[in-house]
Amino acid sequence: MRVYCNSLINLFFYPKVLFQSIISLILCHQLQDGPVVQLVRIHACHAWGRGFESRPDRQLKFKSLIFRDFFLLRFEKKTKLNMKINQEIIQLFDEYTHKPLSREVFLNRLTKLVGGVAALNTILPALEGSYSASAIVAEDDADLHFSTAEFPSSNGVIKGYLVQPKNAKQPLGAVLVIHENRGLTPHIKDVTRRIAKEGFIALGIDGLSQFGGTPTNEDEGRTLIGKLDAKQNLENMMSGLSYLRTLKNSNQKTACIGFCWGGGIVNDLAAKDPQLTLGVPYYGRQIDPALVPNIKAKLMLHYAGLDERINAGIPAYEGALKNNQIDYQLFVYEGAQHAFNNDSSPARYQEATAKLAWERTMNFFKKYLKS
Repeated sequence: MRVYCNSLINLFFYPKVLFQSIISLILCHQLQDGPVVQLVRIHACHAWGRGFESRPDRQLKFKSLIFRDFFLLRFEKKTKLNMKINQEIIQLFDEYTHKPLSREVFLNRLTKLVGGVAALNTILPALEGSYSASAIVAEDDADLHFSTAEFPSSNGVIKGYLVQPKNAKQPLGAVLVIHENRGLTPHIKDVTRRIAKEGFIALGIDGLSQFGGTPTNEDEGRTLIGKLDAKQNLENMMSGLSYLRTLKNSNQKTACIGFCWGGGIVNDLAAKDPQLTLGVPYYGRQIDPALVPNIKAKLMLHYAGLDERINAGIPAYEGALKNNQIDYQLFVYEGAQHAFNNDSSPARYQEATAKLAWERTMNFFKKYLKS
């Protein structure tokens, strides 16, 4: 709240005005996020109040002003306190983003869950997030080279967001970045840039290339993901790894990292591609334990402690990894939500957990992908 006075001089000549201003400033201090208020009953310094005030029937009594602002701000403060996003809300959002739940049904259920439209409008931005606010590496970073990669697959031409460090003095390891179930979003592009910034060739593959690329509407992206043929999709991802190995500045060591839907694809690729050096799935579905003997890559698996849907498959998968003596590391981050690495989604992002998992991943890459 800000209080504007027409004349500071009049505060000293009119004690009532001074008292009113002090009360308003106290309210400003206690209630920080309220509306803008202007005191209008201060006398004009050049007319001493004659002829410049509005008619009495149009004047807002100061006492009414105080009570109005006090209750409005108290209501706003109470509303904010009640807008804590609980696990039930997170689970509903998870259902919406992973199951065939229409946006209309999701919003209706969320509105009932939080108690009204006003609360919905407060919570929804925290769930869906902002890509522009979360970007870490600039799209025109001077240390990086950006291009659109195109390479053939059995399903047509596949495209991707290729980012490479400039002025590399030796061949580099290459990382295939596999997106969530919304496509190659600005967030995943930023993740691709972050990996390149660490000294690797990074390719953010667009799994929706056959549909003309990732749409800007996330609901459309989720719908298109559901239309992909699993076998063809895996071939497209394999083509991405093959493309990275053809690059002149590649040292032939390849890794793949994926998030959510992409994490599941990483597990698939580990069992499919014997040339894969490393696989890092973040909260991704597990593969059939019968396929685990095919894995040649080293794995680092990141899971969120509160992600019951995905974590249900951990015991069988880990048992198969142990039985087949696969080189793997598995981390379950207690108290973390599914998508804890996605800093464009404030409701689920957990900074400390994300930083720890990222540090482990980058050290993993640096240890095994460097020439």
